Amino acid sequence: MPKGLKIKQKTERRISAVVRITLCAVLVLAQIVLTLLLTEYIHAKASFVYGALMALGAVMALWIYNRSGSPSYKFSWMSLLLLFPVAGLILFYFWGGTRQAKTLSMRRVPPPLERQPARERSRDNIRALRRENDNLALLASYLHNQGFLLYRDTDACYLPEGADFFQDLMDHLRRAETYIFMEYYILAEGEIWDRIFRILRERAAAGVEVKVIFDDFGNITRLSDATLLAMQDAGIEVAVFNPVHRYVNRIYFNYRDHRKITVIDGQWAYTGGINVGDEYANLVERFGYWKDTGVRLEGEGAWGLAALFIQMWKMMGRTMPNEDDYYRPRQSFAGQGWCQTLADGPLNNPDNPIEDSYHLLISAARRQVYITTPYYAVEEAMQKSLCIAAQCGVDVRLLVPAVPDKKYAYLVAETYWGELLKNGVRIYKYTPGFLHAKSVLVDGEAALVGSTNMDYRTFQLHYECGELLYYSPAVAELQADLEKVMEQSRPYTLEEWRRRPWHRRVIAGILKLFAIWL
Repeated sequence: MPKGLKIKQKTERRISAVVRITLCAVLVLAQIVLTLLLTEYIHAKASFVYGALMALGAVMALWIYNRSGSPSYKFSWMSLLLLFPVAGLILFYFWGGTRQAKTLSMRRVPPPLERQPARERSRDNIRALRRENDNLALLASYLHNQGFLLYRDTDACYLPEGADFFQDLMDHLRRAETYIFMEYYILAEGEIWDRIFRILRERAAAGVEVKVIFDDFGNITRLSDATLLAMQDAGIEVAVFNPVHRYVNRIYFNYRDHRKITVIDGQWAYTGGINVGDEYANLVERFGYWKDTGVRLEGEGAWGLAALFIQMWKMMGRTMPNEDDYYRPRQSFAGQGWCQTLADGPLNNPDNPIEDSYHLLISAARRQVYITTPYYAVEEAMQKSLCIAAQCGVDVRLLVPAVPDKKYAYLVAETYWGELLKNGVRIYKYTPGFLHAKSVLVDGEAALVGSTNMDYRTFQLHYECGELLYYSPAVAELQADLEKVMEQSRPYTLEEWRRRPWHRRVIAGILKLFAIWL
């Protein structure tokens, strides 16, 4: 593409993004101002109504306290309702509603049907896993009962860098003969996207079914209307998740499709922390060196990620040209170990399979738990699980970036680290730059690699996905990579945490109150 045209498109994208963000901000502020004015009017003109609303606010706070769900979510709304009952009621009506799980104008669509033979094979795999590790089999059984089957006959390849990931991905995209599914939080214009788009356009012209889902908020400054039109003109079907302008008057404006999925012919599937963008391959520098990871599945386990995409596509009101079985793997593959796809989203609330899986992984550990995450803002139960594991003698290590992309999120994370350090959890800061990888390693036997951060957004507000690997060679590859990351990192000490300036502590404490919205 000519340089002048690229500059023009970039300028148009920025202007469009500024207009959309400004419009959304104005609408949100208008709702808040209207709420405050209405509250003052009721207070001044109808004191009896104001008093009744104050009483109703207290009742609503009590109702929120007694219902199931995230303690952080409940605490935020209860505080607002008790401190500012009238304004809190109005905002709860607009932004909270009576159900946390809004439908985003999407239909509730079940995942593709798993026939009885497939479910029986999953149970057989769980029994085989139980002979290796009873605790891990409990996790696999829990997820099986949530609808996530345990697969064998799958080869898992761990990809330790963004550049490796994209090279491997594009090599396999070129081999597509039947279909390509891609679902990403970010599809950013740049060199990586240009290379991928050329392949997608060529495969679509060859008759390959190409479908793409991307999150509108994640791409508000990264993908132009011209690029979207070019994709559609190339025969690529595109679905935009949660258009920003449509949902600004509801709390699900805050929801995101944060998943990272590519499936090719049902035979190969990718997931991890990597979005489509030049920074993920370190072609441009953002926050130092960008460390990210992914995994490729080959074999029957690829179906787990394909099923997630198909379900999301249908939930967004789109149709598939073929029956679901058409998209299943068509070739067998012999691999070591087992794999299990898992997913989560706001429609699951108050149940959270991914958050529950973190708890079960931590409790399954006998020797070590290594966790990489760019963000850390968890419920008390998760914090306690890590502390108890460390107190039991498990080597618990938390690997975080030394160069954050969101300073406010980093300040919130710091408020948790003191307790972890006091209880024996070791924290490492990745000094080369930004550690965006999301993984959990347990005893060198099991690993979780996916799109999931350890924060409220992941567990409550985002659609997320991940891949659990049990006794796969990829687990050892992840362990070797994490040991290399720790060699490049510096330990963060309790003394360093205690020496934080007072103003940093105050700001962090205030931000923590609003962590669920950040």
